[in-house]
Amino acid sequence: MRVAILGCGYVGLELGRQLTAAGHDVIGVRRSDAGLDAIEAAGFDAVRADATDADSLAAVPDVDWLVYAASAGGRSVDAARAAYVDGLRTAVETFNARSSPPDRLVYTSSTGVYGDHDGDWVDETTTPDPATDRQRVLLEAERVALEEGSLDGTVVRFGGLYGPDRYRLEYYLDRPVTEGYLNSIHRDDAAGVVAYLLETDRARDDVVLAVDDEPVSKWAFADWLADECGVAHPPKQTVEERAADGDVSRRVRANKRCANDYLHDLGYDFRFPTVWEGYRPAIDGFRSN
Repeated sequence: MRVAILGCGYVGLELGRQLTAAGHDVIGVRRSDAGLDAIEAAGFDAVRADATDADSLAAVPDVDWLVYAASAGGRSVDAARAAYVDGLRTAVETFNARSSPPDRLVYTSSTGVYGDHDGDWVDETTTPDPATDRQRVLLEAERVALEEGSLDGTVVRFGGLYGPDRYRLEYYLDRPVTEGYLNSIHRDDAAGVVAYLLETDRARDDVVLAVDDEPVSKWAFADWLADECGVAHPPKQTVEERAADGDVSRRVRANKRCANDYLHDLGYDFRFPTVWEGYRPAIDGFRSN
């Protein structure tokens, strides 16, 4: 199959590598020279285009599968809306109008759309309750993927991404750790989930929660990392203490536990079932320095 990955960044590059290795014809789409260079270094075709510009997307050939994984160019709500809603809508309208439109669309979203659940479990049946304008934009983009145009859309809600170049050990070892749960997924599994749903033709017109098998306490995880790395346990903070220190944004960090039962029911097997396995390369690298 021929697949285009619009916004071929951290997950998209790995997805392209996996699909290329499986014999598919992959086209990575980015706006910048650096992005194009990274795609070519990953071993598949690169095309310069801007997802928010329909004329620009003419450079992307007809494809069987379309993956929309663009990231916002900034932290503002306007930047998020331009990338996630306007860009996705433009891509859907542009490819849908072609004489040979894609058979599938996968949009990569976030578990952030659930908002805060005070540590309770959420899954695909849980009604999203976004707590910020940015999270509400993500939810609006999901509606575009599932309801606009005639492409069969799938929304994949990723948990926190980690992996090569994104282990961020210092975040857990060198600063106070705020309470709550981590709902994570390794980059290789994030890409693997999308590839699996495409290749097995699963979850058309559906939402899939893509997290690993075990939500973990941030405090417990930080202490485990410290023990494995041979350093002192980091200090701990409650959400209220973090807010009192002036970091008000932490008050809207959603605390929940995300269940991946549906993903297992679909038949996906994890490369890194939990962070305990997934962080081992980072720990080994830390101890060897």
